[in-house]
Amino acid sequence: MSLPRSAAAKSTRGPRAPEAPAAKRTARASKAPVAAPVKGANGAGSAEAKRLAVEIERALAQGERDHISKDALQALMTALCKAYAAQVEAGEDLLPLPQRGGATATEVMITASGLLKSANLAVFELGMWQSWTGR
Repeated sequence: MSLPRSAAAKSTRGPRAPEAPAAKRTARASKAPVAAPVKGANGAGSAEAKRLAVEIERALAQGERDHISKDALQALMTALCKAYAAQVEAGEDLLPLPQRGGATATEVMITASGLLKSANLAVFELGMWQSWTGR
């Protein structure tokens, strides 16, 4: 568990070098150029994310729980965690799910438990972090 950084520590620290994307960590046969992402909330990335969300929801409704592979699920969860954290760190007042909708309480608890386990964190550590940061 990491302790919260002070405002002074944040301002003196340079930008963190991004991790190599999963595609670069594994050998790939194709070296096709990747289009630069469109910036902004209404860019192509947002439209593609919404399309993918609808596709996954539709597959789940049809009983296809393995519509996307485990590595694809992990890649999406990683990217979404990072995107959500970046927005919150930038001062956005944003909940990751719509209030009273989107996912059941059980689905949220299963996901939250999995996220904590994958980061080797306990609920106690989450409570301590929340008390330190006020989040």
